[in-house]
Amino acid sequence: MSRLIQIENQTTIRNRNRRSIAEMLRLLMQKPSFDDEAKDMAAAIVLLLREIYEGVEQAAAAWEKKDYWLKAERFMREWRWTLEMAADMDDVIRHEAWDLLPELWGDLVTKFDDLKIKTMTRDATLWRGAYQRLLAQSPVQYPW
Repeated sequence: MSRLIQIENQTTIRNRNRRSIAEMLRLLMQKPSFDDEAKDMAAAIVLLLREIYEGVEQAAAAWEKKDYWLKAERFMREWRWTLEMAADMDDVIRHEAWDLLPELWGDLVTKFDDLKIKTMTRDATLWRGAYQRLLAQSPVQYPW
């Protein structure tokens, strides 16, 4: 059996997803009303947060195999908020409690203060159809 070679490392994926989320949050904050595109963006944020956490789990598992238990635990604790936020937003989206999303976005914006966005580089293909994709998946669950 041949080895699987991962082209992008998890740090690159995490940074790309963080940038995408930051741009979508900016666009969502500028929207005058909550429409279908906003639903897609909110769902895309959930999917990207899940992907970030999955990458964190992979990195931590690799560190644990090398007996870097403390480093792995610290890293998981540092990024746990991604899964918590994904689960909260997923629950709000599935129950169509749209009025609760702005409060969650306000909490989420603080996690992206370190990103300075001068120009928008993501287009609608990133989030188009994300709402349906999210609903087709099982809900995000807290593992603890």
